[in-house]
Amino acid sequence: MIQRIQTLYLFLAAVISAGLIFVFHLWIDDNGEKIYALDNYLCLGLFLGSALLSLISIFRFKDRKSQFVLGRLNIILNFILLGILVYESSKVPGEINFSEKGIGIILPVFSIVCLVLANKAIKKDEDLVKSVDRLR
Repeated sequence: MIQRIQTLYLFLAAVISAGLIFVFHLWIDDNGEKIYALDNYLCLGLFLGSALLSLISIFRFKDRKSQFVLGRLNIILNFILLGILVYESSKVPGEINFSEKGIGIILPVFSIVCLVLANKAIKKDEDLVKSVDRLR
C-alpha cells in the first residue's frame, strides 16, 4: 500500500540504487577519468538488482513476511556491493597517492539505512497484526 511508511523507504532505496548511480561517480582513476557504475558491469548489475528487489518488495505488501525477507536479502546484496566497491577502489593504480573517491561509493550505505528502516516498519506492522489477532 502506498500510505505505509515502509513503501516510502523502499522507494527511496530503489531511487538511490537505480537513479543516483548515473549521477554520482564512484571514483577517479589515475588518468583523471571519472568511473561510473556503467563502466563496471558487476557493480551496475548489483545496483540494478538492489533496485529491483526494492520494487518487488513494495508490491509484496500483502505478504509482510516475504517483504521482510526480501528486505533482508537486499541488505545483504548491498553489503556485498559495498565490499566490491571498496575492493575495486582500493586496487586502483597509484593508491599511494590519495586517489579521489566519489560519493557513489557510499550510495549502498544510504540504501542499507533505508532498507533497515523499512524492515523495522514492516516488523512493527506484523507485530500490530499479531496483537490484533490475539484479541479476536
